[in-house]
Order: sequence, then C-alpha cells, then structure tokens
Amino acid sequence: MLKVKQLNSFYGKIQTVWNLSLEIDEGEIIAIIGANGAGKTTILKSIVGLVEKTGAIEFEGKNISSVSAHKMVQMGISYVPEGRKVFPEMSVRENLILGSYNKRAKLERSNSLEYVLDIFPRLKERIDHLAGNLSGGEQQMLAIGRGLMARPKLILLDEPSLGIAPVLTDEIFRNIEEIKKETTIVLVEQHVHRALAICDRGYVVETGQIHLTGTRDELETSEDIKEAYLGI
Repeated sequence: MLKVKQLNSFYGKIQTVWNLSLEIDEGEIIAIIGANGAGKTTILKSIVGLVEKTGAIEFEGKNISSVSAHKMVQMGISYVPEGRKVFPEMSVRENLILGSYNKRAKLERSNSLEYVLDIFPRLKERIDHLAGNLSGGEQQMLAIGRGLMARPKLILLDEPSLGIAPVLTDEIFRNIEEIKKETTIVLVEQHVHRALAICDRGYVVETGQIHLTGTRDELETSEDIKEAYLGI
C-alpha cells in the first residue's frame, strides 16, 4: 500500500532522517518505535508532505512525493498529529464534521459519524460538549475520530498515548485494534510494549535511521529491544 524509499528529511539545513526505507501492506498495523528525538514524528510528517524531503514515497502504486498535505487527505491518507490539536471552542460534533471536508468524505458523512461514535462511545455521550471540556484521553479519541471522518485508507497516528491517563490509554489502544478492521494503520508510539502488543510488524528508529525491523514476535524477543525499551 505505502512504500517509502531512501527518505531524507530536513528542517531547514538540519537533516533528521537518513536514507530510510519502509513498506506498509494493506490491513496492517505498523509500529514505528524508538526514543524521543529518534525521528519518528518526522517520518510521518515526511509522508504527508509537512517537511522538506528527498526520496520517493508511493501510495497504491502512485508516486506521491510531491503531493501536498491537503491532497493527501483526498487520496485517502489521514494524519493525526501528536498533541491532539482539537478545536476547544467547538463541539465534539463540529470537530468531527470538520474531518469530512473532502468531496469523497462529504458523501459518506452520516455513515462515518455513526461509525466513529460506535468506536468511541465516550464521544457519543459528549457529542454536544465543547472539545475543550473533554479530558486529555477524550480529546485524543476526538482527534482520531476526526481523522477517520475523512474516510482514510491509511491513518497515521502520532503518539496517541502521550499525556493520557492509563485507563484511557488502554481504551484507546482497544479502539485502534477495532479501527484496524477497516483501515491500515501506522502507529508512532514511545511506549514500546503497548505498540508491540497490537502491531503486526514494527520498525525501530534510532537517530533518523532504521535500526531494527521485524514482526511483533521477532521484536518482542529481540535482546536489543528487551534491553533498550522493555527493561528486561
């Protein structure tokens, strides 16, 4: 579904990702894991055209290296950024509807809203509440739900557990497993044990480069992973 080849990413003159390649197949949850500052978020931003880059990115066989972030959504790629970034003075319903602005999503808005509220029953209970009055975990659910309203084929989730209470983190990860039934997922997550518990395959990133890759079982049994990330 998605192929990233020889990706180099830059913030101005500062390079943060070097010659990175990865692939995502339809129906998978792919985890990108690593320490803070390893380049995980930059990889997602590079895919959706939010940072300068070189290399090639293909989606469903089409080269999208030069496609704008706006057009990415129309093609079927949603990005849910770190930090939630909901609109606090708008209701849950209004935030969700904003996610369905592209032509294809507008046609399915009613069905999409029903789908999102089925996955996130907390949002259904708070549908007319202001987003700013939600807890951090509920705002994260709203951010993911807004991304799903675009009817994506592929959704990129950046640190969904960041700053979230453990009980809601557990719920969000159960939600992600439910989303997988309909949508391919790339998950950036610093809590490695949580990411490995639900992913099919993973990439371990260190200083902007792929350090390890493998299936969930392969990574869970890797001595490097155990020592560096799992505290074993």
